[in-house]
Amino acid sequence: MTRLRSAIASLAAPARGRRPVWLAVVLSLVIGGTALAQRGGYRYAPFAEPTNPRYDGQFMFARLKYSVGPGGYYYRGLPAWAHGEPFAEENLMKIMDSVSLLAPHIDEGVVMSLDDPDLMKFPVSYMTEAGFWTMSDEEGKALAEYLKKGGFVIFDDFRDPPRGGGGYDNFLYNIQRAMPGIQPLPMDISHPIFHAFYEIESFDLVPQAYDNFVRPSFLGLFEDNDPKKRLMAIVNYNTDIADFWEFSGRGWYPVDSSNEAYKLGVNYIIYGLTH
Repeated sequence: MTRLRSAIASLAAPARGRRPVWLAVVLSLVIGGTALAQRGGYRYAPFAEPTNPRYDGQFMFARLKYSVGPGGYYYRGLPAWAHGEPFAEENLMKIMDSVSLLAPHIDEGVVMSLDDPDLMKFPVSYMTEAGFWTMSDEEGKALAEYLKKGGFVIFDDFRDPPRGGGGYDNFLYNIQRAMPGIQPLPMDISHPIFHAFYEIESFDLVPQAYDNFVRPSFLGLFEDNDPKKRLMAIVNYNTDIADFWEFSGRGWYPVDSSNEAYKLGVNYIIYGLTH
């Protein structure tokens, strides 16, 4: 109950009269606790790649899987792309269901390869640990097609060696193989993605899970490298936003920090669906 009272007392103000995101954190604490108890554990259950549900047109969180480079099985033997699955997406979808009319699948997400033709059915997708990402030529062509046709990718949770595999250089190598000449550009807080639902006024509010000695960087992949054109992907570098989604119901992080991470997640999805 102490966590619930803290969440209610935080009153993180939403933009333009929208419902505050702390409500979703409360729901995650209450509903998520029951779901986790039914699973018989939290992050220590044996990993099995999920079987994708049949596509029905209802929004589902799409996680991108890839062949994992050297060192990418460092955590419990999991492939790097699976870190946080399925709890990060389930909690974020509970929030989307609470603060919007999106009505997403909450307990069902999908795991997609970059060259899976069905990826085109999912306008927003997510990749974690891009420092360990390896990519075939076919996957690179498919990724470029996905982005050019309107897909939006959230890249999250990667950093430079020794802890991050190939780090930023590995990410840049892959994304430029997919789209030669593309340049990740620094994001400005004035960009519409940071105001798509919640008003995010400063990067100083972005929480840090364990990259405490560096500032998070937000980079964008834009059509024609032009910041005035459509943002095709957001890059969360030197931070792990989804870690706060994953553990928001466990009391590991302050409620205020989880609130800010959820605001980013909500804004990313709303932007991706509307641009």
